[in-house]
Amino acid sequence: METLNAAPSSHCPDWAEALLNGFSQVLLQRNPVCGLFCLLAILISAPSSLGGALLGAVAGLLTAQRRGYAKSERQSGIYSYNGVLLGLLIGYRFEWSPLLPLLIIACGGLSAMLMHAWLRRTPRASCLKAYTAPFVLFSWVLLMFAAPLPSPPSADATLIQALPAGLGQVFLLDHPLAGVLIGIGLLIANRTAALWAAVGCISGVAFAVWQQESNLALLGLSGYNPALTALAFSHVRYKPWLPGIAILLAIVLQPGFSGLGLATLTAPFILACWLVQAASRLLKQSANDLRLRS
Repeated sequence: METLNAAPSSHCPDWAEALLNGFSQVLLQRNPVCGLFCLLAILISAPSSLGGALLGAVAGLLTAQRRGYAKSERQSGIYSYNGVLLGLLIGYRFEWSPLLPLLIIACGGLSAMLMHAWLRRTPRASCLKAYTAPFVLFSWVLLMFAAPLPSPPSADATLIQALPAGLGQVFLLDHPLAGVLIGIGLLIANRTAALWAAVGCISGVAFAVWQQESNLALLGLSGYNPALTALAFSHVRYKPWLPGIAILLAIVLQPGFSGLGLATLTAPFILACWLVQAASRLLKQSANDLRLRS
């Protein structure tokens, strides 16, 4: 998410690369091959959701193109990934109707506009990143009009399957095979990031089991926010405590959103990342002030 670094060269058309990067940006990567594995995960485990994910991604990309946003940003996929998640959520929570595609298109386009406004107002690396904030904000509004979900069934799985299930839940997928494909895509894109994602997911699952919430653990619902948080700081070298602290925060914050009556979604991941970024910025500023006084 918001990763603009150049990806390995590919031979696919620009529009295809931008769309695939949109899928990989959900995992904070810019890699078309990783995006392809994420797309395959949706196709195999939830084929009925693929159309919504693609429509949301296309809506974000076309909105960015029509409004003249920078091509490098469009190609990176940052205007598409929130649309991917919104398309998945809308298709999952709302009954089919002729208005449903229009809703996905509108949400995907608006998420791209919100992302562009955020990027223009946060140009420095030290500024808070948007991550999946557009997805969460739009989803909270949409879910006010959705029928409540029944209690999740008891998971017929093992703890070994909880790790891939957690990766799959990043894309709202509960099938372990989806998580395996997503994990392969991550390994191809960045082995260090894949390792940290596994550490984050395992940490979330272990905490849920310790809290005797094994159903959440087995369904992957306790693992995806720590995994995303670990991915956000996996690029920080020589400071392994940063992703570690972020993982812990995501785990601790997760129950709070349910207590507030809000869908958890990826809100703990966002808030944990913002807290770590803000604390790092304050510590750096304090260190600079001390240096100037000495």
